Amino acid sequence: MILVKYKVSKTRENNFSYYIQYKLGAYAMLAKVRLASFVILSSMLGYIFATLPYGIDWKRFILFTIGGSLVTFASNAINQVFEKESDKLMTRTQNRPLPQNVLTQMEAILFIGITASIGISILTLVINPMTGVLSALSLLIYGFIYTPLKKVSSIAVFVGAIPGALPPLLGYVAVTNQFDNFAIWLFLIQFFWQFPHFWSIAWLSYDDYLKANIMLLPSNSGKSKQSAWMTMIYSFILIPLSFYPYYLNHNFSIGTGILVLASVLFSYLAYRFYKSCEDKDARHLMFGSFVYLLIFLISIFI
Repeated sequence: MILVKYKVSKTRENNFSYYIQYKLGAYAMLAKVRLASFVILSSMLGYIFATLPYGIDWKRFILFTIGGSLVTFASNAINQVFEKESDKLMTRTQNRPLPQNVLTQMEAILFIGITASIGISILTLVINPMTGVLSALSLLIYGFIYTPLKKVSSIAVFVGAIPGALPPLLGYVAVTNQFDNFAIWLFLIQFFWQFPHFWSIAWLSYDDYLKANIMLLPSNSGKSKQSAWMTMIYSFILIPLSFYPYYLNHNFSIGTGILVLASVLFSYLAYRFYKSCEDKDARHLMFGSFVYLLIFLISIFI
């Protein structure tokens, strides 16, 4: 009898443990943790760079990272709440927790409320008000303007590029509490980087996006030479922007040289994509965009 009771309680314990892991996994998907890692990394590096002249306060840095991560998770969750019905239609998103009813709409909204309020409070009260306001603005633009705009016009990519470019600037402002030329440069590089990055993804996922009536490519004609042309032009803008530290200091550093070279190579991938308009070159451009972002973030330290 004792053995039977033990087995029953053990089964219940295992079921409860499985349920918790199952739910945690669902919340991780709701927050898009893997995608958010790039956003969080860029904000962390922006913060660390700004502290180099002073030395890093690790307690403050950890709190900044926690606050920024929570706001990012909330933004990603808002996106999925709005796009629940669209996500059901697309192959790449149909296994998300809301379309699969792993999480309810109310659970997702509660998650957004808790993560957003705690994250913005930390950034405002512990870091500085400017960082808190910028993070709240980023969440509002991404969640409540960019997301619904995706079904209206490809202009959504331009709107979404604003919160997408804020992370390194947020890290920098969290330390300096000011906008200066370098902060603006951090924003501009990541702003223009996003166009070849997202348009290459939109090209590869074009048919999937059409199922949900989402148009992200810059041309109304979809996968056309015009869309590839616009993608190339925006990648070329990164080349003169790479010289910006030289314009500020009149000193051509190794870091500047690395970034200029990376921008030229990245633009070359965009040029190849424009010439061929083939999926394989769009895929090379997409993967190249991830490499470029890492090189950019590393180059600012060099």
